[in-house]
Amino acid sequence: MCGRFVVAGAATDLVEMFDIDIVAIDLPGPSFNVAPTDQVSIILDTIPRDATDDDEPVRRLESARWGLVPPWSKDLKSGVTAINARIETAAEKPTFASAVKKRRAIVPATGYYEWTTINGVKTPHFIHMPEGELLVFAGLYEWWRDPTPALDSPAKWILSTAILTRGATGALAGIHDRMPVFLSPGLLDEWLDPHTEGSPELLEEISAGGADVAEFIEFHEVDRGVGNVRNSGPSLVKPLNAQ
Repeated sequence: MCGRFVVAGAATDLVEMFDIDIVAIDLPGPSFNVAPTDQVSIILDTIPRDATDDDEPVRRLESARWGLVPPWSKDLKSGVTAINARIETAAEKPTFASAVKKRRAIVPATGYYEWTTINGVKTPHFIHMPEGELLVFAGLYEWWRDPTPALDSPAKWILSTAILTRGATGALAGIHDRMPVFLSPGLLDEWLDPHTEGSPELLEEISAGGADVAEFIEFHEVDRGVGNVRNSGPSLVKPLNAQ
């Protein structure tokens, strides 16, 4: 699973790295302890309303609430428990099925936290790439219409997201039985392409690619202070014996 993660880089780095066309003005800043319902940066491709079949999708960098709220939800509460979507069943679940077909995103991160539990004692680990390279989580997104604000209010529409997970592989399986689906670079465009309808085959393809990325990932124990959502800062990701 993925219950907390880290975004230490700047939005300007993402713009160049992913060839972003449109950047939202309300992007969240870096955080060393991103928690459910926090705003996170996501990348998605959309088709302009006046586009033709030959037009390229527009790549957007947007701010989204972590915890997917489906369009039919009565309120935001459903998103609290929808931060992750199991890739094995996402296409069948009412909360995620529509997004799998046509609203797929990526969630860039510097790393994430996972806890082991041994004899009732929980130990957090920071999971990351060896040289601090960016991790790219496969995600889903939805727009939810809030019935409370006025029709012309910018708060009328709320963008939310969920991170896909799969069974953990390699050394990560010794920490937790689930891990985020790491999107390999070669599958990024296909995953985001709104012209491509999500299918079980596409999900299987990115899941297998994620297992390949996982082979390069490293981790180390960190201070338990990461368990408090009010704590942040680079000290949270330092190895425990280096505190």
